[in-house]
Amino acid sequence: MVRAIVLLSGGLDSCVTACIAKSRGYELHALSFDYGQRHKKELESSKNIAKKLGIDHRIIKIELPERSDALTGSLSVPHNREIGKEIPVTYVPARNTIFIAYALSWSEVINADAIFIGANAIDFSGYPDCTKEYIEAWNNLIKVGMKNNGVRVVAPLIDMNKAEIIKEGAKLGAPFELTWSCYEGREKACGVCDSCMLRLKGFKEAGLKDPIEYESQEADR
Repeated sequence: MVRAIVLLSGGLDSCVTACIAKSRGYELHALSFDYGQRHKKELESSKNIAKKLGIDHRIIKIELPERSDALTGSLSVPHNREIGKEIPVTYVPARNTIFIAYALSWSEVINADAIFIGANAIDFSGYPDCTKEYIEAWNNLIKVGMKNNGVRVVAPLIDMNKAEIIKEGAKLGAPFELTWSCYEGREKACGVCDSCMLRLKGFKEAGLKDPIEYESQEADR
């Protein structure tokens, strides 16, 4: 059986990515990271998603060198921001690079054929480590820098908008009710951070109801 590692944050995109990988017949091993994020609630979501999908799951605790961003540091998460104009303060330096490097190291231990990541370059906040060029660079690096140089980083959502992602997830039975996308770590999603706004927009355009609860009364669901 082909084997894959899936980077499972607990968010909507990573959940759909796991469902896609599972539908392709991979034996899945999920990795989540506790990196000091304020929205640590996503880790509980990752546990629940992995349990629902019946896949192996590990949470790895890592210490990032500096905390100068809004997800791990003291900066405030921006609300109602115009998305796409600049790299936001929620960008965590080299986060995906660290996650993929860890996954690649583990891939040689378990002889995995692929690393699945829910990176998306259409409806996203503007992070530089969520682009097609970034994924291609990893696969070029693997060819010259890995013993298991047949493993590939796979980003099945990279060219999909959020509505398309949600429709694909719905078709595969993705447990959206277990996901957590909000950058705030409160009981309910805020509805006004980048991640919440993109999620709400996606569900609206997909013609489906978002099953999670929001604090904002203005969240158009």
